Amino acid sequence: MKTLEMAGDSKVRVLVREAPPPQAGQVIIETAASAICGSEMYRYRGDGVAGGNGGHEAVGLVAVLGDGVSNVAVGQRVGVSAVVGCGDCRQCDAGRYTWCDNNRSYSQMHAEQFVIPARACNILPDDLPWEDAALLTGDGMGLPYHTYKRTRDAGIQTVAVIGLGPIGLGNVLLQSHIGRRVIGVDIVDYRLKLAKQLGADVVVKSDDTLIERIRDLTGGIGADVAIMCAGRAEAVADAFLAARKGGTVVFNGELNQAVLAPSRDFIRRDITAIGCWYYHFHDFHDMLALYRNGLDIGKLITHQFPLSEADTAFDLFSRGLTGKVLLRPSCRA
Repeated sequence: MKTLEMAGDSKVRVLVREAPPPQAGQVIIETAASAICGSEMYRYRGDGVAGGNGGHEAVGLVAVLGDGVSNVAVGQRVGVSAVVGCGDCRQCDAGRYTWCDNNRSYSQMHAEQFVIPARACNILPDDLPWEDAALLTGDGMGLPYHTYKRTRDAGIQTVAVIGLGPIGLGNVLLQSHIGRRVIGVDIVDYRLKLAKQLGADVVVKSDDTLIERIRDLTGGIGADVAIMCAGRAEAVADAFLAARKGGTVVFNGELNQAVLAPSRDFIRRDITAIGCWYYHFHDFHDMLALYRNGLDIGKLITHQFPLSEADTAFDLFSRGLTGKVLLRPSCRA
C-alpha cells in the first residue's frame, strides 16, 4: 500500500509498504478520504514522523476484520474516532473515549489503508458524502461541536473566534448556524475572507488594536464567549481580554505553556475558562442531526488532492491558504 511520510522540514513523501495486519478487536480501513489537521503542522515543519504521518481524521470502507469483531462488517462505510478508549470502563460505556484514563490516540491515516480498533468506528449512512463524513467523525467538526455543547447558555449572543484555521472556521460555521453573532480574528487575509463566507458577522485582522476594536464592536463590553483556536500564547492573552466580565474563554488551540494572571484574568472579572479536546464518540449522531438540519459543513473544505500531491496540500495548508484540506488515497469508493 501507499502511505505518507512526514519527512520533516516541511517535506512529505509517499512510501510503499505492507498494510498493517489487524490484531484482535481491530479492523483495516481502506481509506476514502483523510483530512489534514492544524495539529500536524508542528511535526510537518519540525522533525517529521519517521516512517509515517500524523493523519487522524479519516473515513473509508472496512476491508479486513480482526478476531472477535462483530460490530462492523467488511464493505461497510465508516468514519473513525482517532481517540479510542479502553472499551472496559464507565466512560467508554458512555461513549466518552476522551475521558477514559487508558485511552489511546491513533494516526497514520494518510494512507491507502490504516488499522484501528473496531470500537472506534461509526457506521455511516449511505447518502453521507465521504467529504462531509470526514469532518463529522474527525475533529474538523467534532471539536467545534464539543465547544458548542459546553457553551449552550441561551444568553450567549456574541462569540469571538481567535484564530481561523480549520477548527476556528468550524466554530465560525457552527456558532453562526445557531444564530449567534460571530467575530472572526486572524492575521491571514485568505482565512478572514473565508470566515466571512462561512457566516462571521465581522472579521478583524489581528494587530495591536484588536481588543479595542472588539470592544467597539460589542458596545464597549466584550464578547460573551472567546474561543481560542490559534495555539499561540498571544492568542490566549487576546481571548481573555476579548471576553466580557462574567464571560467565558474556551481553549481549542493546543499549547503547552502560557502566562495567566489569576487576579487579572479570572478573579477580578469573574471569567470562566473551559478546555475542549476532540469530541465524545457518542456525539456523532447528534452532529449528524445538525448536518441534516442544514449545517453545511462541506463549505469548510476548500481543497482536495490525491495522495501523490500531498506535498502541495501540506504546503498550501501550512501557509494559511486553505480551509480544510482532504487527501484522497485510492479506494473502491
